[in-house]
Amino acid sequence: MKLMIVRLLSVMIGLIFYALGIVVTIKANIGYAPWDVFHVGFANTFGISIGLSSIIVGLVIVVILIILKEKIGLGTVLNMILIGAFIDIIMAINIIPTPNILVINILMLIAGLFLISIGSFFYIRSAFGIGPRDNLMVVLTKRTKIPVGICRSIIELLATVIGWRLGGMVGIGTIISVIGIGFCIQITFRILRFDIASVKHESIFETFNVLIKR
Repeated sequence: MKLMIVRLLSVMIGLIFYALGIVVTIKANIGYAPWDVFHVGFANTFGISIGLSSIIVGLVIVVILIILKEKIGLGTVLNMILIGAFIDIIMAINIIPTPNILVINILMLIAGLFLISIGSFFYIRSAFGIGPRDNLMVVLTKRTKIPVGICRSIIELLATVIGWRLGGMVGIGTIISVIGIGFCIQITFRILRFDIASVKHESIFETFNVLIKR
C-alpha cells in the first residue's frame, strides 16, 4: 500500500507540474504548443475554459482508444481530467505574468517546456499509463506502421492547423515548442537518470486488482 501511495503522489505531482508548464507556455504569449493551439481555439469557439477544453478533447480521445481496444490506465484517466482542472485553477489564480520583452517571453516558454518535462517524468514514472494524446500517437504508429516521429508530427500538425482555424495562436513559440520539447524531455530525463523504456505501465483494471488484493 505504501508503494501505491507513493505512485499516486508521483502521478499527482507530475500532472500539477505538467499543467503549470502548459500555463507558463501559454502566458509566454508568442505562440502555443500544437495541442494548446487546438485547446485554446476550441475553448474560444465554444466559450469554455482552456482546462475544460483540454478535458473534453482528452475524453474524446479516450473514447476512441476504448473503441480501438487499447490499454487505458489510471494515469490516462487522471491525465485527461486533472491537467485540465489544474490549468483552470492556475489560470484563475493568475499569478503568472505575461511579459512584453521577446527574450523574456522565449525564456519563459522554454521554462514551461522544462516544467512539462519534469511533469512527464513524475507521471510516467508512476507506471499508471500514458496520457490520451501520447496514447493516440502510439495507436496511430501501431495501426499504420508509420514511424512514431512522423505519426507525432502528423497529429500535431493537424491539431495546430485546426486550432489555428478556430482562433488559437500560432507563432514562434509554436515552432520552439515543436522543436524544443524533445530536447527538454531528453535533458530532464538524463539529469534525473530516468529510463522510460524500463517502465511497465498498468491498465486501469490491473491497478484496481492490485488495490483489491491489498
